Amino acid sequence: MSATSPVARHPHISALHLGRRTTAGVTGGIAGGLVFGLLMAIMGMLPMVASLVGLSSAPAGFGIHMVISILIGLGLTVPFAGLLSSYGKGTLVGLGYGALWWVLGALVVMPAVLGMPLFMIDTMAGLSLMGHLAYGAILALVAVRVLKGRA
Repeated sequence: MSATSPVARHPHISALHLGRRTTAGVTGGIAGGLVFGLLMAIMGMLPMVASLVGLSSAPAGFGIHMVISILIGLGLTVPFAGLLSSYGKGTLVGLGYGALWWVLGALVVMPAVLGMPLFMIDTMAGLSLMGHLAYGAILALVAVRVLKGRA
């Protein structure tokens, strides 16, 4: 472990049990996913999410969205818990993580799977960015709370 790794800079994080990091990811992913899912429902995007697996209903899209939200939450908290050492830093990390998943998910993976153009920036993409940023910030804030043992 290098002296610049998040765990070396925050030795208390290295002692965090995998269970707490997992709980932080699941809890944060659910919290962020619920808010982002509501925004997606308002924008009428849930049927498109459902179409990723050959379905078409909004409830199916919401369920798929929530599973993805939890998995992405775990992708932050399990390997990178050391980056979530405070609410301020967590918010910044969460915003960056949300922006990363906007590019990966909304601009690359979803359009590729659905046969749409990649990196299409339009009004819907802008709204999606706002949803991804909200998701990332909420994920990180809830995760910080869980990691600090206050959940």
